Amino acid sequence: MESGTHLEEHRQISGGWVRAGIFGVSDGLVTNVSLILGFAGANPGHDVVRLAGLAGLVAGGFSMATGEYLSMRAQKELLEYEIEIERRSIESSPAAEQAELRDLFVARGIEQELAERLSIDLMRDPDLALRTHAREELGVDPSATGSPFAAALSSLIAFAVGAFVPLLPWLWSTSGNEVPWSILFGALGSAAVGGSIGWFTKKGVVTWALRQLGLTAMAAIVTFAVGRLVGG
Repeated sequence: MESGTHLEEHRQISGGWVRAGIFGVSDGLVTNVSLILGFAGANPGHDVVRLAGLAGLVAGGFSMATGEYLSMRAQKELLEYEIEIERRSIESSPAAEQAELRDLFVARGIEQELAERLSIDLMRDPDLALRTHAREELGVDPSATGSPFAAALSSLIAFAVGAFVPLLPWLWSTSGNEVPWSILFGALGSAAVGGSIGWFTKKGVVTWALRQLGLTAMAAIVTFAVGRLVGG
């Protein structure tokens, strides 16, 4: 039997940028295809629809980025506060923290004697002890609390990309066929976004593509109907 080290390769997804990026591009696409078709349903003229789409892209992108930054910053500071409490507790009451760590290991099914040895060994290194306590009690690694700026930037760019797709026909065409093109681009974009999520999560490309397409279509149909009803 060959011996060797088995190394698993994992993607770095704990920083918050993946969730922000996926949510941003999906939200940008759904928001702007709905906004554009809602305005188009009222038939206010090409320039008005184009302006609405551009405004939706810019305003929505910065709104997403601001919300993502503030929420991530609040979460990061809350985690850092809790981690600091844990750090002080390890420094001031190491015996109590060692016993707490032992009990956590026992609760996970580790035998009492082994749990005792593990907890004692871990407590000899304050940094390792802190990381272990933080993971066991808070479910987070102190070195991976996420980057609010990266999440905000990812969200802004992703939203703008998604919002640009259904707006594209209104930027280069004045033929009067912009609505069908917006619908087509929105549908293709939705399928691509959903399929990408399915590929990334390994949960089914077609299933995710159809799911995203269906939700986008529902939002677009409702807003188009409202625009037609109110503006017509």
